[in-house]
Amino acid sequence: MEEKGNLSTNMKRILLAINCLILSVGVCGGPLIMRLYYVEGGSRIWLSSWLQTGGWPLTFLPLTILYFYRRKTEGSNTKFYFITPRIFVSAFLIGVITGLDDFFYSWGASKLPVSTSSLLVAAQLAFTAIGAFFIVKLKFTSYSINAVVVLTVGAVLLGIRANGDRPEGVTSGEYNLGFIMTLLAAGLYGVILPCIELIYMKANQVISATLVLEIQMVMCFAATAFCTIGMIANKDFQAISSEAKQFNLGEARYYTVMIWSTIIWQCFFVGAIGVIYCSSSLMSGVMIAVLLPVTEVLGVVFFNEKFSGEKGLSLFLSLWGFVSYFYGELKKTKKQKNTSPENEMTTTQTESV
Repeated sequence: MEEKGNLSTNMKRILLAINCLILSVGVCGGPLIMRLYYVEGGSRIWLSSWLQTGGWPLTFLPLTILYFYRRKTEGSNTKFYFITPRIFVSAFLIGVITGLDDFFYSWGASKLPVSTSSLLVAAQLAFTAIGAFFIVKLKFTSYSINAVVVLTVGAVLLGIRANGDRPEGVTSGEYNLGFIMTLLAAGLYGVILPCIELIYMKANQVISATLVLEIQMVMCFAATAFCTIGMIANKDFQAISSEAKQFNLGEARYYTVMIWSTIIWQCFFVGAIGVIYCSSSLMSGVMIAVLLPVTEVLGVVFFNEKFSGEKGLSLFLSLWGFVSYFYGELKKTKKQKNTSPENEMTTTQTESV
């Protein structure tokens, strides 16, 4: 048996803050390093997709630490893993869908500036909210509806003057397809997040940190396997050595970019699933949405991308949507505390390692 203990409000906030920090590294760094790969001569979309989840073996490190921590208190009877066959299958299927989502996003990132793709992905919050409504029966408030609407309008606004920031060498058709692919990626991942939350709800067992990491590892393994098939079909493995030699930053830095890609993107996935564990799928979607404008600004700074009026207005709408959602959540929390002061004792999560 795992050790059980009630999470205090402060501990939940600390864990949430840690996961938000990890998520911020992935949200801000992932798109930048992916765009760096394409800008400096990389062109293998399936390889870029593979790198997003190829760092799944890194999850063994925290799992090993947690195992020996449990072993200190439980002795030789310590369970090696907690994932059940049913949860494994569910996580694997979601992982395959994640692999497809990785491909959509990589295709879009190869044709769009970081500043544009980041604002498009902000529309993911709308898809997450809709998915959470149907999948985990999330109740909408006027504030969450407002957030969904303004973020969607922001994405549409960018589409009105598509091609205005088209990178050199990208045709109009490729740019438009990249626009569509990025929106598809946002929509698909917006559904994936509530599905992960549904796994937690239907698990019929303690949702521990160990189980959360196991689910994440299975998902990333399945996504990597999916992308590996794509790489084999596209003969990406044979092309890596030649692409490395032609990389503008040099062969050594080519492999450095690949290694850091796997690490940074793993921060994204671990952080996202960690926020769901500590809060909800919608909260995870909100954190991703609010960090994307930061990524947009970084794209302008590091890649000298154009910052048009449409992008500025879309950025404003993204921030408006974020503030609207969080204001609504604060009012909701305050109302719950006023109507039921004892809720904190009865609704605390059970945590284990």
